[in-house]
Amino acid sequence: MSKSKRPEPESLELPPVGVDSHAHLDLDDFDEDRETIIGRARASGVGHIVNVFLGPEAYERGRALFDSHPEISFIMGVHPNDADQLDDAAVGRMREQFKADPRLKGVGEIGLDYYWERVDHDVQQAAFVRQLHLARELALPVIIHSRDANDDAVEILEAEGFRDYPVLWHCFGAGIELAERLVANGWHISIPGPVTFRKNSDDLQAAVARIPFERLLLETDCPYLAPEPWRGKRNHPALSVFTARRVAQIKGRPLEDVWRTAGDNARRFFSL
Repeated sequence: MSKSKRPEPESLELPPVGVDSHAHLDLDDFDEDRETIIGRARASGVGHIVNVFLGPEAYERGRALFDSHPEISFIMGVHPNDADQLDDAAVGRMREQFKADPRLKGVGEIGLDYYWERVDHDVQQAAFVRQLHLARELALPVIIHSRDANDDAVEILEAEGFRDYPVLWHCFGAGIELAERLVANGWHISIPGPVTFRKNSDDLQAAVARIPFERLLLETDCPYLAPEPWRGKRNHPALSVFTARRVAQIKGRPLEDVWRTAGDNARRFFSL
């Protein structure tokens, strides 16, 4: 017997009030069909997309790709795996870019990544702190990347006085303990596609059950981490509807309520 056909995201017929809070549509994974992908997002109920530029060079290369799409806003930051590239010139360049472009809504993704071990931990931490200071100077929210580094990332944020500052924990994949600590600090949490996975997502699903609705956002991190039933395929913003569907099941709430609430949270967080 052949496998059943995967449902398309348009089939959920959601209103255009959702927000994909973290997408990488400037990457070359989308060069052949970027406009089609953006159109499918809208048709599936994604009213706004926040595109991530991984540093000032990526921003300068890619911003024009979205000139005809006011429904796409930007964040920009130097990723921890590139932390050794953050010098005085890069910080100055970023400062001017943020001041010049109102579509740049936050500093990120920034933080720590101890999984790949590409950059020494002390270099990552120094770059993280410099970009936190830039965000505070510019009164912009920060979007955190943390992989195998949660304790250090939280401790740096706390030590730098970022309790009750607009902080979004991107691509949350941990359990209840970390979720409760983030919420206690007044921060927001973004839920990615792996919450839909049938295996190895029990801790994440338990955390989602406890995260207050007013702190919860949705993201794809596309082209990575496609949710079920599209796991293993290229991710794109339209597929965030399946992440929302699983969150709604976990929360015991109507799908459209979760879709709208998470979208409203993103609009407030990013001042969209």
